[in-house]
Amino acid sequence: MFFLIEYNWSQGRIVTFRKFADSEREKAQDDRLELELDLHRLGLAHEVGILEAVSGEAVRRMHRRYFEDLAELAKLPVL
Repeated sequence: MFFLIEYNWSQGRIVTFRKFADSEREKAQDDRLELELDLHRLGLAHEVGILEAVSGEAVRRMHRRYFEDLAELAKLPVL
């Protein structure tokens, strides 16, 4: 699966989170480009990316910084 994510760092929140099937890689890439162009036209500096994982839960575990606030992240054990 592929996940398109748009994150607004100044607000500390996810703006867009869309799921794509494994067979939709090109659609995900096209949608990412369209989103980035739209944000550029609007003068917004959001982070946009495509993440690949087996599930939405796996994305949340691997990329916690997008889904948890600083207090939650501070509770993580140091490895």
